[in-house]
Amino acid sequence: MLFNSLHFLIFFPIVVGMYYLIPQKVRAYWLLAASYYFYMCWNAKYVVLLLFSTIVTYVSGILLERCGRGDIEEKRKRRRRKLCVAASFILNLSVLFIFKYLDFGIESLNRILGYLHISLNAPSFDLLLPVGISFYTFQALGYTVDVYRGEIYAEKNFFRYALFVSFFPQLVAGPIERSKNLLRQLDRPAKPKFDSFREGVLLMLWGYFMKVVLADRIAVFVDTVYGDFETYTGVYLIVATLLFAVQIYCDFSGYSVIALGAAKILGIQLMENFDAPYLSASVAEFWRRWHISLSGWFRDYLYIPLGGNRKGKIRKYVNLLVTFGVSGLWHGADWSYVIWGLLNGVWQIIGDVLTPLKKKMVGLLDVKKDSLSHKCIRVATTFFLVDLAWVFFRADSAFSALRIIKRMFTAKNHWVWFDGSLFTCGLNRQNFTLMIWGILLLFVVDICKYRGISLRKVVAEQDYWAQCLIVTAAVLGILLFGMWGAGYDAANFIYFQF
Repeated sequence: MLFNSLHFLIFFPIVVGMYYLIPQKVRAYWLLAASYYFYMCWNAKYVVLLLFSTIVTYVSGILLERCGRGDIEEKRKRRRRKLCVAASFILNLSVLFIFKYLDFGIESLNRILGYLHISLNAPSFDLLLPVGISFYTFQALGYTVDVYRGEIYAEKNFFRYALFVSFFPQLVAGPIERSKNLLRQLDRPAKPKFDSFREGVLLMLWGYFMKVVLADRIAVFVDTVYGDFETYTGVYLIVATLLFAVQIYCDFSGYSVIALGAAKILGIQLMENFDAPYLSASVAEFWRRWHISLSGWFRDYLYIPLGGNRKGKIRKYVNLLVTFGVSGLWHGADWSYVIWGLLNGVWQIIGDVLTPLKKKMVGLLDVKKDSLSHKCIRVATTFFLVDLAWVFFRADSAFSALRIIKRMFTAKNHWVWFDGSLFTCGLNRQNFTLMIWGILLLFVVDICKYRGISLRKVVAEQDYWAQCLIVTAAVLGILLFGMWGAGYDAANFIYFQF
């Protein structure tokens, strides 16, 4: 079930209405049933995988606590606890590997052996990728590690834990919640509050604007150009690449914001997943602001356990490359995703290596670090590097990405900026103009957010008639200008495939 589908617009009010009508002690069970229904609307049989991950990590949490008790020596306790964590990871990651990476591994092996003139002819399995499997698997594994580290107690109520893994607003595309935050809230269902309801509605409306007004409109242009990059060269590719950076931000952040809003209406506070990332002054800062839940997961459960930055510069850089390489592979079973991840790691390493030189140049040129011009140059440079890496994320293959980058900078068709040719790439002049105005609004909102200005609080401070007018105008604007498709054929969110 998609957030931007008519199905969800009927489903969600029913869930909310029943949630606040039924007794408090059974609300968690109602949300659990609603969450499983939400997931089964996509493919009912794959709910078995969700249940398997839930059972494995629930049992591992119980066993971890039991292994820590008793009179046996401490060394044996640690060994048993490590075996328990290892078993949880192996079982969960095995399922993830089979459904997401098995074909990729076989194809890569066949290709490598082909270079050595060895024929393996391993069969292809072509399994349907379960929606959201990477998200709920990582959330469940994070719980296992938290129990192992003693940061939380193992959850004894299986149904409450099952709700933690399957909570429908963030089930299929995040944010990847931490057990310390979400489990505690599920243990104490909130009472209905008008302020939470209002904030949730405003969040959802902004998320819908980002998705159906901007992301889906931009997708028409990007898909047209990237789908035939041999024809649409030079300026076309430059514009499409710039727009794709906005598209994937609006698509993924839009989903996260809708998820935050839906949870807020239910009295649950999810973690923020995006914080004006394209206003970052470095690639490292970008990754502290982009997909925060996943970046934090890899930092806490991979980068730091590998040694982080505690074992010297060289080890720090290796850890960075490993973390971002794995992050790229998490996003998709293709070498283009791995290259995309590694590029983001390389940009950070180069930035760290050049830091002394940059400081020296700033001193020699007497540059004011806090000046707007200096900030804009850093933000523009960061955006260029991040957007260049996005080419590998969007292209069909690593080879196609290299061809796109080459054709982007070698084709000379600068007249395209002025002769109206950009309006022939799927969007007419009116839709293209609307897209530009929408991007400008997004930019203004992100600047406000970056400066700590909460527009939701500004709305909340207005009279009720003004609040109703703002909400009504937002709803009408989204309905009128959203790219809903024929018969409300809702477009998928990009991150559903991960």
